[in-house]
Amino acid sequence: MSFGNAAIADNRSIARDEVHYRARAFGPDAQPLSLLIVNMSALGMMARCDRDILEGSRLRVTLPVVGVVAAEVRWCLGGRMGCELDRPIDLADYYELLAALIKGR
Repeated sequence: MSFGNAAIADNRSIARDEVHYRARAFGPDAQPLSLLIVNMSALGMMARCDRDILEGSRLRVTLPVVGVVAAEVRWCLGGRMGCELDRPIDLADYYELLAALIKGR
């Protein structure tokens, strides 16, 4: 089966919201990282980073409203990474977080 230039279907059950937010994080080596969060859901995020982080690595990301969240890197490719949060963000907090991320606070 060939995909050519076609985009692979995204089979997530939870849609991601597009954001553009610069966040601070700490990587598996406890060194600070700068992330650009590109999209977010209550369960995870995709971010750009200037370092490749290994799949399975643990991150601590500081976000407005909810504070520090722990996440596992599920994939990393070409300066982008997908992370799954350890605990889902409560829906009411998520909407408040989303508003803050969009405003760029």
